[in-house]
Amino acid sequence: MTAEILCVGTELLLGDIVNTNAAFLSRELARIGVGVYCQTVVGDNAKRLEESLALALSRADIVVMTGGLGPTYDDLTKETVAAYFKLPMERDEKALEQIKCFFHKIGREMTRSNEKQAEIPKGADVFYNKWGTAPGLAVSQNGQTVIMLPGPPSEMKPMFAEYALPYLEKQSGRVFLSRTVRLFGIGESALEDLLHDKMSRAKNPTIAPYAGVGEVSLRITASGADQEACERLIEPVLQEITEQVHPYIYGVDVPNMQFALVRLLQERKWKIATAESCTGGLLSARITEIDGASEVFDCGVCSYANEIKQSVLGVSAETLEQYGAVSRQTAAQMAAGIRKLAKADIGISTTGIAGPGGGTPEKPVGTVYVGIDSEKVKKVLHLKLAWRNAEDERQTIRHRTALHAFFEALRLAKEV
Repeated sequence: MTAEILCVGTELLLGDIVNTNAAFLSRELARIGVGVYCQTVVGDNAKRLEESLALALSRADIVVMTGGLGPTYDDLTKETVAAYFKLPMERDEKALEQIKCFFHKIGREMTRSNEKQAEIPKGADVFYNKWGTAPGLAVSQNGQTVIMLPGPPSEMKPMFAEYALPYLEKQSGRVFLSRTVRLFGIGESALEDLLHDKMSRAKNPTIAPYAGVGEVSLRITASGADQEACERLIEPVLQEITEQVHPYIYGVDVPNMQFALVRLLQERKWKIATAESCTGGLLSARITEIDGASEVFDCGVCSYANEIKQSVLGVSAETLEQYGAVSRQTAAQMAAGIRKLAKADIGISTTGIAGPGGGTPEKPVGTVYVGIDSEKVKKVLHLKLAWRNAEDERQTIRHRTALHAFFEALRLAKEV
């Protein structure tokens, strides 16, 4: 099956809103083996929307549309799809009741214009919206399928997972299953070189790399008659990949590195503590994003000032004077100090120059030290993280520093 993504909204064309929906849908469709060859954005204009829909259906089996399901006159998605398939519009009473309940729940009065959202093409499958007002819809005729989802990502994403995905599986008569391998310390091109033969030969399951900021994911997707059949196809491929690139793998089917770290520390019944300078609390913030973090994290110190490094973390005045705040020696003492202060099993520290100012020829922007301290391991990483895109270089350096710190903590917890 092939699909095209058609996102509706003049605000997307003007750049007022970043089109994250297309990226999400492309990933999710690829995950179930549906190829996406085109993405289109069209404004709230009836003629251009009709032309875009007809063109999309001329070259794809499935068109997934987002946006244009609102209550105003320029929300035209349903009407355009109904006209294409020659379907009359009719009111769905269940959808109307759900919209009324939503407004009652948030303490606002529903306007008459919102009743428009309960109008649907006759015979369409309705995806009742638990997260907002506009229901999603699906229409299939003569081998062509159009799925319509609301524009707000907070509504679109859960509706795709709960309604659209099962609908597509039913249409294809197949079940799709994916496993995601998360890697750090290797680039997308290097990973592809290592796995080129395996990836190029893969048909079912498929193997696809996805590059993130500082990390890479491999998605292994199989289709089969049922989930068990998919698992049997995926397992040997997953095993082969794990054996080949295991030093870089930080988790399988985990959302991010901090999740993997918290779960491993829970298994070990270990505590971790953070001492941060250049990351400014980012490590502790990401750890505490994870449910259950209170079991493994008691204390984090954001020590931007040298006085705090000395008085709270125990960094010596001699170290700061001789080597500076951004140094291997300071990072080591920060990590040891926070571990002692928090009575933790692992202490991690960060100190560096995130920019855009503050760099010197000896210590340019991107110079970072990450300290790791435990009973048996005492280690400092010297990182050079200067980044190409000056606009967000500071945030990129901070983000990559956090990844290095978490990855070292994960390695330590795994090896002991």
